[in-house]
Amino acid sequence: MARKTKSSLAEQLRQSRPFSSLEEETYLSLMRTSAELSHRIDQFFKPFGITQSQYNVLRILRGAGPEGLGRNEIAARMVTPTPDASRILDRLEESGWVRRKRSADDRRQVTSCITAAGQRLLKKIEQPLVAFHKGQFPGVKIADLRCMIRLLDGLRNQQS
Repeated sequence: MARKTKSSLAEQLRQSRPFSSLEEETYLSLMRTSAELSHRIDQFFKPFGITQSQYNVLRILRGAGPEGLGRNEIAARMVTPTPDASRILDRLEESGWVRRKRSADDRRQVTSCITAAGQRLLKKIEQPLVAFHKGQFPGVKIADLRCMIRLLDGLRNQQS
């Protein structure tokens, strides 16, 4: 099996002209890295029959406890915002991992709760996911990971 060679972003994108600015290269590098990390986690979740977004919703509902949450609150807590939270909840309900209940006082109010089956799925995923995350950044020092977190937090906080 051929080993992947390390290359710059410009080489990976087969770009012949230089980037217009350091900021553009930084942005494109973040986007490319995000896409690659996202693809790898998609492949991780595939054998479990779940997507990243579905996993995220299950984690949110587990944290909410037996009271559950409404669709808008779930959407607000997602790592990657999505306009189709209702469809994600539909699929989770069809799989038996989420239960929905309408409010007796206001029929428009629907609360979603994680089921025992959803809890079992999260438990099954938990340890393999920890190992997966530990292997995502081989050779990167803990201090560098902490620095990256601070930098990314700073970027996100400047945008809001």
